[in-house]
Amino acid sequence: MTYKIFVDGQEGTTGLKINDYLSKISNIEVIKIESENRKDYEARRALINEADVVFLCLPDSASKDAISMISNNRTKIIDASTAFRTNQNWTYGLPELHKTQRNIIRNSSRVSVPGCHATGFILAIQPLVAEGIIPRDYPMSCYALTGYSGGGRKLISEYQNSNREQLFAPRQYALNLNHKHLPEMQLYSGLNSEPLFTPIVGNYYQGDAVSIPLFPRMFEKNVTASDIQQLLASYYKDERFVRVAPFDSEAYLEDGFFNLMQCNNTNYLDIFVFGHKDQILLISRFDNLGKGASGAAIQNMNIMLGLDECTGLE
Repeated sequence: MTYKIFVDGQEGTTGLKINDYLSKISNIEVIKIESENRKDYEARRALINEADVVFLCLPDSASKDAISMISNNRTKIIDASTAFRTNQNWTYGLPELHKTQRNIIRNSSRVSVPGCHATGFILAIQPLVAEGIIPRDYPMSCYALTGYSGGGRKLISEYQNSNREQLFAPRQYALNLNHKHLPEMQLYSGLNSEPLFTPIVGNYYQGDAVSIPLFPRMFEKNVTASDIQQLLASYYKDERFVRVAPFDSEAYLEDGFFNLMQCNNTNYLDIFVFGHKDQILLISRFDNLGKGASGAAIQNMNIMLGLDECTGLE
């Protein structure tokens, strides 16, 4: 069977990467809108209703408008915006979240792709909260260092076409402590409140590392850093795209430095556990354009269409 796929927002960073993945898949037909018609309501509506699967790579308001154009009960939607990530009528597109999540995605027609930083945070933390190790009222904090491609075309252009000195150093942002990923980070990790999250953009194109400091003295159970690594390794042992490094993770460092670009151009996410009896540091490493966006979107499409989950991704 051949499936018709439409990418609404095909010229943006996420849309371009999704089309790149789609070009590797044989049993689909990508239907495209002419550039001059990409804001034409009727042209978009016709393609949305013609497609078996629609990827929405749009701002939140435009995604909501696109949903209102659907006039059939057949078209499946995979939305890459923030608009529906905590909407209980939508499925959160993180297959590794729970053992049942993959089946929920398979039977859903409305799936929201997780935010990049949220993906790294939730996959590292959720099993520990679910196991009763991290209390739900833990005062969580984390920070992420990411490439500038996550900011879309405007930020990409700023970095690639400017020689301003301040762009050469990493820059913290969202310092109002109200980053758009926070609601999903709290909801799907199982915490009672949002973490204190500070993202940082660096002068490189892609690659994301979410770092989460933990203090064992505040845990509900007496566990070590090695115990945490073993629990995460067991939890994700059957997952294709989530890999947990051995506890002696220093073997994966380069002269003591962490390479956060090691997962670039893949759909893998690696989790590292560092620390000792008093302090633990979790790091999730992934491609913000891969598992953090377009790769995750394709992974969800594969599940929804009953294809091998790795189709187009390996």
